[in-house]
Amino acid sequence: MLRHLVPPAIRRPFARYSHAVEIPAGARLLLVSGQLGIAVDDTIPESVEEQAALCFAAIAACLDEAGMGRQHIVRLNAYVTERAHLSGYMAARDRFIIDPPPASTLMIVSGFARPEFKVEIEALAARAE
Repeated sequence: MLRHLVPPAIRRPFARYSHAVEIPAGARLLLVSGQLGIAVDDTIPESVEEQAALCFAAIAACLDEAGMGRQHIVRLNAYVTERAHLSGYMAARDRFIIDPPPASTLMIVSGFARPEFKVEIEALAARAE
């Protein structure tokens, strides 16, 4: 069983995430590479929110392939190319994650492999066996 931590000794999270998630010994781990907002037919939506939704759909497909679900996500690392993209990313994230929320990091970066990409998201999941 995963243990989500929001210690009272530090400030509460700024958004919907846990400060830490403890993974029990013997859990199976899944590391999901950074996913970009590109559809199976190679289309790339203009909005960061739509791109993020595609990233989360790809993460969900990886989880499913491993016999896991959103409840097994312990950490998300997300990268956007502009501060203006934070709200679109967070709207898609908040629709995707479930409570208790995973640990999370969100960074603004200068860009990705192709200039049309605005967001990339990677995940770590754990399932107690």
